[in-house]
Amino acid sequence: MPDEGPKSAYELAMERLRKKDAEAGVVEQPLTDAQKAAIAEARQFFEAKMAEREILHRDALGRARNYDEVAKLNEELAQDRGRLEREREQKIANIRAGEA
Repeated sequence: MPDEGPKSAYELAMERLRKKDAEAGVVEQPLTDAQKAAIAEARQFFEAKMAEREILHRDALGRARNYDEVAKLNEELAQDRGRLEREREQKIANIRAGEA
């Protein structure tokens, strides 16, 4: 172990974070295979929902008649993207916590 060579900034930062977590009493538990599968499924589901939303957005853009409608559609897409990302992250957090 003494001949590992120099560490990258990332490795040093991760060591500091692990030490900080250990001092705070945070226990790191590896994910089970079922949790990994559930997380992958959740990511795939939300990716599909976002693709569906983008298809609907492009269709609506084709029917937009002026700049204001386009701006409104773009804002709606951004809001939907943010909502879907929050839902995805919450679902993944629940899986990690063993709630889903």
